[in-house]
Amino acid sequence: MGHSEYDPGVAGKHAWNAGRKLGAKRAFKHQQVWAIRFWLDHQNRLRDRALFDLAIDSKLRGCDIVKIKICDIVSGGRIKTRAIVVQQKTGRPVQFELLEPARNSILAWLECRGGTLDDFVFPSRLDHADHISTRQYARLVDEWVAGIGLRREDYGTHSLRRTKASIIYKQTGNLRAVQILLGHTKIESTVRYLGVDIEDALLLAEGTEV
Repeated sequence: MGHSEYDPGVAGKHAWNAGRKLGAKRAFKHQQVWAIRFWLDHQNRLRDRALFDLAIDSKLRGCDIVKIKICDIVSGGRIKTRAIVVQQKTGRPVQFELLEPARNSILAWLECRGGTLDDFVFPSRLDHADHISTRQYARLVDEWVAGIGLRREDYGTHSLRRTKASIIYKQTGNLRAVQILLGHTKIESTVRYLGVDIEDALLLAEGTEV
């Protein structure tokens, strides 16, 4: 919420981005992912562990993560191995996998959380009928990052979206697969997102039949 320039309380306040490092956030490395998982388990933060694992596997934007409902990832009393979510930004569906670590942590959280299939997986603290905000999600990511000794300025919610995509690209070089997993409509968007050299990207694209 903004402030009026005539509000006396604004005097001396700094710009929101003063001293912050702006731009693309780093993806987490494999050992950092497990370090965060260990830290969350040690802190007994069931919700946060489930949120972290879901964000890593789904590769969704924050605005989509917070709005996931129980019915999106649960079927027949079990956590789905694959799920589909319609992206808010593009209006297009994107499919993602949920591996065993994520399924286990999500199940543990939902057993504690309770609720119905129509409820949000991660409810707001103020109104349990609503979901947590993207701002709250960002604050949680800051806590996780600081918890394992990383600089908050270098990481954000997009770090979780980029992590698995970056690892897949480095291991396979398959840009088309990453494009599909991220739900990008244009491969150029994936190139920019991963920071891939354009010549390398074109060679990969030319060698990838769709």
